[in-house]
Amino acid sequence: MKFFQTFVLLALASSSAFASDPSPLQDFCVAVNDLKSAVFVNGKFCKDPKLAIADDFFFTKLRYPGNTSNQLGSKVTTAFVDQFPGLNTLGIAMARLDFAPYGLNPPHIHPRGTEMLVVVEGTLHVGFVTSNQLNNTLFTKVLTKGDVFVFPQGLIHFQLNIGQTNALAFAFLSGQNPGLITIANSVFGSKPLINVDVLAKAFQVDNKLINHLQAQNWFDNH
Repeated sequence: MKFFQTFVLLALASSSAFASDPSPLQDFCVAVNDLKSAVFVNGKFCKDPKLAIADDFFFTKLRYPGNTSNQLGSKVTTAFVDQFPGLNTLGIAMARLDFAPYGLNPPHIHPRGTEMLVVVEGTLHVGFVTSNQLNNTLFTKVLTKGDVFVFPQGLIHFQLNIGQTNALAFAFLSGQNPGLITIANSVFGSKPLINVDVLAKAFQVDNKLINHLQAQNWFDNH
């Protein structure tokens, strides 16, 4: 029995250790939509390595400021594998975060990647909340130019510009497709909508408030 318990613990530990992007199986694997000449590995079909060119590993969209003229006052420009095919199998992604004064990147989760954020301009109030097992503890800091903060994989986190000027940050993520779950959009803007009684009881509020929240036009700043 003791051996079995030890085996189960080792198995659980091993599954946790391999819960992020798998290691590359070759030098690189550029994503390609033409399935006729592709090999399926690591989640995306790969271009024949002999046909790869420098532009497959080159991305320019992060040089351009995002449009922050929206209800959140922020814009996230992603360089994930869907936008940047050369990232396929490399286990890394990046994003540019632009903020208007008091702009917010609302509470969200990356289910498949840890995020490291560096502030380039401005002042950001950032934080993440631990899981229930750690009593939903909030870890928060105010970041200025050059500061770095890390958000562990799968935990709710946010960034708020608390300055009167624009702010700019770059995020580096430990997965080619770290995923995104924006809390408000998912809970109140799902398709179809979650049953009102479920949310009213979960949040301990009346049905009218849930109806009001579900009627909002939940904006995605990505």
